[in-house]
Amino acid sequence: MKVLLIGAEPLDYTIAFANGVAANMAVTLVAPRARFAALREALDPAIDLVLMDWPRHRSLANLAFLIRLTRLTKQRKPDLIHLLSNTALWLNLAVPFWRPIPLLTTIHDTRLHPGDRDTATLPAWAPRLMVRQSGDVVVHGEGLRTSAAETFHKPGDRIHVLPHPAMPRYADLARANGLTRRTPKGSFMVLLFGRVFAYKGLDTLLRAEALLGDRVPGLRIVVAGRGDDPMALRDLMGRPERYDIRHRFIEDSEVAQLFLDADLVVLPYREASQSGVLPVAATFGKPVVVSDVGELRASVEPHGTGLVVAPNDPAQLADAIAQMAQDSDLRAQCGERARKWADTVVAPAIVGAQAQQLYARILQRV
Repeated sequence: MKVLLIGAEPLDYTIAFANGVAANMAVTLVAPRARFAALREALDPAIDLVLMDWPRHRSLANLAFLIRLTRLTKQRKPDLIHLLSNTALWLNLAVPFWRPIPLLTTIHDTRLHPGDRDTATLPAWAPRLMVRQSGDVVVHGEGLRTSAAETFHKPGDRIHVLPHPAMPRYADLARANGLTRRTPKGSFMVLLFGRVFAYKGLDTLLRAEALLGDRVPGLRIVVAGRGDDPMALRDLMGRPERYDIRHRFIEDSEVAQLFLDADLVVLPYREASQSGVLPVAATFGKPVVVSDVGELRASVEPHGTGLVVAPNDPAQLADAIAQMAQDSDLRAQCGERARKWADTVVAPAIVGAQAQQLYARILQRV
């Protein structure tokens, strides 16, 4: 069985998933040269990595790119093509030329998140058309299976669930570079990481901090990532001096340091499908507090990796942060369970084995 993976975004997901599949079978990965050329060491050497110049959505150079990609599929003759996201606009034009090779596509988000300016630049018809052209699709949870069926009108037996794999790249980087925890003694660091758009619930976190008052001595809140400017919400902060705002792209080594230093990772999302932050936090053994949206409860509660609160509820979030801060045993237990979850249930090799089984079932049906 020969499988061709095509992936650009999300970058860390593409790396983790490809590594997981490569642990179980031979695989070719086609990826953007500009993003992946410097990341060869993060990929399993067993992966047949094909780097291509990957134009922007609005570039006419996409036509030449699609011709090169289609030629590659003819040369490699894969048994199955797996697109690792349904958000590559121009790939829709190439799909008819790949037939009759079965096409599987991963849907990370079944609906556009409020305030997600990145995805909003893509015409709404493009991800829908990719799903329509795909014989089968993958989502990251049972709840998302139902949502995908409603949104894309896909038969239930063509929608498959594969867990979002753990993403150990940053934890591996921390070990390789000998990074150590730098959190000052007596402080309690809460981390909100990733693209800071409206759906991430930053305003809920700021209101929760204001409600905490003096309940958490040494409280420090780090907000790190590009997106909306957190300082536009300064008026919601209880004590602005508690905040460390890093409103920019975060380099890999800094990402590793941030998760090492964090006592607690928070995901106060007001809307979500799943999260790439959880699989990173788990590899560092960090406890979490998450909102009950999308697949977050299903990812956290059964495995005991943290606390779940109602979305848009600053008081509940404040109580959960205080509980974690005041109970070191709870934090340690949740952290150990998180690391175990990352090493077992959602380990890339385990998710890759499930993907291999899914590929085999699809090919048996053809």
